[in-house]
Amino acid sequence: MIDDVAQDALFRHARSHNGWLDREVSTEQIHALYELLKWGPTSVNCSPARFLFLRTPLARERLRPHLAAGNVEKAMSAPVVVVVGYDLAFYEKVPQLFPHRPQAGAAFEGPQNQAHAEQTAFRNGSLQGAYLMLAARALGLDCGPMSGFDAAGVDATFWPGTQVKTNFLCGLGHGDPQRLFARLPRLTFDEACAIQ
Repeated sequence: MIDDVAQDALFRHARSHNGWLDREVSTEQIHALYELLKWGPTSVNCSPARFLFLRTPLARERLRPHLAAGNVEKAMSAPVVVVVGYDLAFYEKVPQLFPHRPQAGAAFEGPQNQAHAEQTAFRNGSLQGAYLMLAARALGLDCGPMSGFDAAGVDATFWPGTQVKTNFLCGLGHGDPQRLFARLPRLTFDEACAIQ
């Protein structure tokens, strides 16, 4: 069990940031982030998430026309914006990632299995996107997840010629505490949970 300090860093004191300090996120930090998040579980170890780290101003400018107005400043000022995608052809990697049952990928192949493949890619890619945020927090970085964008435009700009679809965007860096909103409430256990 990790201690309260670690739990606070990952959950209780962590915030979704809207503004950023002028501090770089290094290539080494980005590599360390992936090396940590990749260990999070996915079904049949399918690992469908694909991460595109937009670190240069030029790369982030390519994102600008696809952003909802409320996300433009947050994205443009972030040291890094991660385009979190999911690969609909993830099953091609299953023999590599699930070698004790390499034929498991066949359950996702072909038109008859397209809906199953899409659901699996989206669900497990979303899990990996959450692991990205937890790994970032564990490494001392802050996150600003965003869902206000034109997904088709982002796909055409950043994933052309692939079967990767965009799930969400996430700013990474060192958040500016002066730009935070007041802490918002959460549902109580009884409002959100049941034990049977």
